[in-house]
Amino acid sequence: MRIAALIPARYASTRLDGKVLADIAGKPMVQHVYERTSQADCFDTVAVATDDPRVARAVRAFGGNVEMTRPEHASGTDRIAEVAANTDYDLIVNVQGDEPLIDPQAITAAIEPFLYETGLRIGTIATRITHTNEHLDPAAVKVVVDRDGFALYFSRAPIPYFRIDGPQPPADVPRQHPCGIWPLKHIGLYVYTREALLWLAGLPRTHLEQTEGLEQLRALENGCRIRVVQVDYSPIGVDTPQDLQIVREILEEKTKQ
Repeated sequence: MRIAALIPARYASTRLDGKVLADIAGKPMVQHVYERTSQADCFDTVAVATDDPRVARAVRAFGGNVEMTRPEHASGTDRIAEVAANTDYDLIVNVQGDEPLIDPQAITAAIEPFLYETGLRIGTIATRITHTNEHLDPAAVKVVVDRDGFALYFSRAPIPYFRIDGPQPPADVPRQHPCGIWPLKHIGLYVYTREALLWLAGLPRTHLEQTEGLEQLRALENGCRIRVVQVDYSPIGVDTPQDLQIVREILEEKTKQ
């Protein structure tokens, strides 16, 4: 099985323009993502997919691979689908370009089911929510899964709703449901078969996708199951200047060790 990791990276950003090139401990953010992805040691290739020559120059400067794409793509999925259409890789892994602390073991965990479970088309990862504030936060996407580890639904709402536990103060750590259920936060890393990626990118946006602002609902609405692997990693994505400062402090501290 031939596997490619593709990192969609556009320069423009709603809240933090040029963030993929932001300096973090002496390296552009996209380089941290690239290097940590490469540490997963399961890829035949790792490449950055971008339409911006500034991003391309930065990636080539540290020796990374670049795939140039058209500028009009509405999402990272569309961008990597353009690249995948011209390759023959079996699996395509979409690694977000704004997660410089991505855990290589989490990437490997997402891929693993495809090595021994038949019929999988799309996979992703999730982690336990350990704070009520996060469970209530619409910026933290939640997922509920069936007994076989496939997603039932993704939402910005606090799902599942813990009626049996009753109201909880905002600072409480969510208690485990008596039935053994923990709330799960979805992590936006995806594994696709090449066929599934091209199929998904070719579909029109769906009602639930537009309602929640979650692209993965397009797959569920069109009858495609999504395999969810639970991991211990909880990401710190960079969306704001405050996020960038937090990540800078973490990585600068690591370089001193």
